[in-house]
Amino acid sequence: MVPAIAQAGIALGVCVAVGVLAGVVWQWLWTPSTGVVVDHEWLLGLSGLQAEFSATGLYVLVATVAGLLVGTLCGLFLDRAELVTLVAVLVGAALAGWLMVQVGQVLGPPDPRELAETARNGTRLPSALGIVGTSPYVAMPAGATLGLAVVLLGLAKRHAD
Repeated sequence: MVPAIAQAGIALGVCVAVGVLAGVVWQWLWTPSTGVVVDHEWLLGLSGLQAEFSATGLYVLVATVAGLLVGTLCGLFLDRAELVTLVAVLVGAALAGWLMVQVGQVLGPPDPRELAETARNGTRLPSALGIVGTSPYVAMPAGATLGLAVVLLGLAKRHAD
């Protein structure tokens, strides 16, 4: 049995590790669109705009699956103090979602808008990895909450009276 404080620390640590790994997976699965530099501005065609939205969709998919994994693992192995686990997983999953974006952006191509300022006309540059809006940040905590709820409610230990 793990004390509640240690349990919270372990849950946070697991969330951080999964967030970093999810950022690597997100960047690995993503395919950048390519734009062209015109008058020191990076321009993206219509198909490129559609690809930009796919980065956000892929983020939501990877983050939700990673959240489900975190919630399920924490629910299975850190079940001494359920409320402590719930709070630690929620906080950790929110941090993991943010870390996922940071890691994905560091591993992905640099911002083409900055590169376009010094590039020649006609230079083709890949888009940078990122998400649109703030709502995708809910994916990791939502997945983690679902995974944790399934384990804690669905597989609850039956205590003998």
